[in-house]
Amino acid sequence: MPLLNNILELIGATPVVRINHMDTGPCELFIKLESQNPGGSIKDRIGLKMVEDAEAAGLIGPGSTLVEGTAGNTGLGLALVAAQTGYRLVLVIPDKMSREKISNLKAMGAEVVLTRSDVAKGHPEYYQDLAKRLASEMEGAFFINQFGNPSNPKAHEEVTGPEIWEQMEGDLDAIVLGVGSSGTVTGLSRYFARVAPELELVLADPEGSILAEYINEGTLSTKSSSWLVEGIGEDFLPTISDFTRVHRAYSISDRDSFLFGRELLVREGILGGSSTGTLIAAALRYCREQDTPRRVLTFACDTGNRYLSKMFNDFWMRDQGFLETTGFGDLRDLIARPFETHDTVTVGPDEPLANAYSRMKLYDVSQLPVIADDRLVGILDESDLLLAVAESAAHFAEPVSSAMVTDLTEIDVGAPVADLMPIFARDFVAIVMEGDRFLGLITRVDLLNYLRRKADYQ
Repeated sequence: MPLLNNILELIGATPVVRINHMDTGPCELFIKLESQNPGGSIKDRIGLKMVEDAEAAGLIGPGSTLVEGTAGNTGLGLALVAAQTGYRLVLVIPDKMSREKISNLKAMGAEVVLTRSDVAKGHPEYYQDLAKRLASEMEGAFFINQFGNPSNPKAHEEVTGPEIWEQMEGDLDAIVLGVGSSGTVTGLSRYFARVAPELELVLADPEGSILAEYINEGTLSTKSSSWLVEGIGEDFLPTISDFTRVHRAYSISDRDSFLFGRELLVREGILGGSSTGTLIAAALRYCREQDTPRRVLTFACDTGNRYLSKMFNDFWMRDQGFLETTGFGDLRDLIARPFETHDTVTVGPDEPLANAYSRMKLYDVSQLPVIADDRLVGILDESDLLLAVAESAAHFAEPVSSAMVTDLTEIDVGAPVADLMPIFARDFVAIVMEGDRFLGLITRVDLLNYLRRKADYQ
């Protein structure tokens, strides 16, 4: 491999891999690993192109501030470029984005402004509108505007499309892709209209987005609903969008997106993000519907490392109702981390309080069951810990037994859900028992998740 002058020279030239262990019907399915870009996503391409073109046009220069509204990955691409070119970067991000993305952006030097993800275009807190307003109020600021920036689709028309055609050796029948800013679909559409006009473009769209209905029925809805998949799906048509060559679309549920993304990792060893799950679900549906063999390509849009706290977290998936669990018809259905499956985070009575503190911090829990010989002997929560160490940090070396509560408020597994409320009203956590056997804890959040799941299924 050649010696490169800087990290930006690594953008592009991503590999294409054959899917070998998933049911692709009569078709061959390939996946282009955009997750291998240095910033971890396909958006590195447009981040570089939009900044380079703005510089060439004299729109930005030394001392300029870049401002953008982003679901995360465009922000990461821009952060990569801004760090290498010396620009200040301010990003407005909807609050449904993963913690990993936000931490990554801040670590790369970007300034992050979180805003609401439950409002549509035209609302003052909608992420794109807020970014545009912030840019207008800041001296020396340039609004990148990926949704209206012609450099966005140019990156894919001039670079991504030719890469794909060369890698597939001119033998490709269909591409399955998602739409966020619409730069990928517009750029690839323009390129393949010239070199392979018969090639079919297929849209993978999250349920709740308006785009699948627009493609399949020609109806542009003014109403969208929310979805959890990040980075793709829209509630409006971006000004740079060109869907004239997209003749088919699949609407994919959040559940299928996350489960197919997890299956892609298990079966193919490819760690992709939530939008990758949407694309692979749609691509497999397309492939299985074909009567004759076709060569089909889709994308790993970004790396799954940014979704470890969500789609690759069993507890989060269960809380959302996306993983099948055994229903008992009693309070066990509310326990997020059952003791019998070793999911409960516990501490021993003879362990130092420092261990309890570390475990609470690591697993983001505020109380720990104290277990001795597989039996519950106490509870330690943040308040108990704070009272124990407030006078001297040296008390972190004291045993858990010195601070734990042994007068426990227990509830029988067969009790009605309503019996949890008096326990929570006393600021206690519910300790679920079956006779003298400890089953697990139920917190306020566990009850909220349970009620939300019930509401979703009604």
